[in-house]
Amino acid sequence: MLTPANIAAALLALIPYLTVAFSPGFATARVSALPPWARLGCPAAFCAPYVLVTLGAGDFRWAWFALYLLLPPAIALLLEQAAHADSGQRGDWRDYLVLVTLGLAVDLRWFEGAWPPHLAIFNKVLLLDAGIYGFVLIRKLDGTGFDLRLRPRDAGIGLREMVIYTPIALGLGLGLGFLHAHGVWPEWGAIAAAWIFTFFFIAVPEELFFRGWLQNLLERRIGRYGALFLTAALFGLAHFNKRTTSFNWRYVLLAAVAGVFYGRAWRTDRRVGASAVTHATVDAIWSLWLK
Repeated sequence: MLTPANIAAALLALIPYLTVAFSPGFATARVSALPPWARLGCPAAFCAPYVLVTLGAGDFRWAWFALYLLLPPAIALLLEQAAHADSGQRGDWRDYLVLVTLGLAVDLRWFEGAWPPHLAIFNKVLLLDAGIYGFVLIRKLDGTGFDLRLRPRDAGIGLREMVIYTPIALGLGLGLGFLHAHGVWPEWGAIAAAWIFTFFFIAVPEELFFRGWLQNLLERRIGRYGALFLTAALFGLAHFNKRTTSFNWRYVLLAAVAGVFYGRAWRTDRRVGASAVTHATVDAIWSLWLK
């Protein structure tokens, strides 16, 4: 699994994500300075991790290569058009088309068959890269808050919402039989590793999508509270097929309620880092002590 090709692919997949997350101004300036053809064409390079991983595993397929080659530039083109058509950033149909495509592709696992076993996380990161490039660097969507240079205030807001949500989650989850408490205390290193992995690969991608992009755009159309509750409901529904082959209504309910508090954390200062702290902490507690 930890082959040189896979390690190189992981680094290439993480570079766009982490560069924008920790140097948003630098990334925006560099992309804005490119000529239009290069600005729209360079996300085609996001296909490189697919090539490295699948050639190394003997599982390369031209159809999947074409998808990862063409989809990121298509997203960039649509969001470039949206930027011109909707300079007031109230939300254009192209914004929602991109969000629906990315959301369903991840939630329904449309593209995971492209990858060797246990390596489908690459798909999620590459689609995240395409979304970041399109919404942050091309569309330049205001108020996204995708800056992971965390401040003490981000942590304070995130932990505040976690503390408010936790007793609600425990009451609902234990009462519905969704949560099952156990008394095993993992090593501190395992706790830290679980939180860090959850923060970067689950919480931040989901918070960027649902709060930084979706709730952000919906606020401009239906107001703060309408956007908060609609986004939370959609976030809950995105969990309908988790841990089961049927509609998992308990998970949907708990996730929707959690989405309200994640949304509150984000909209306080419009910072993805704050809601990702809430999300990662809730998920880490669940996976380590209540799953």
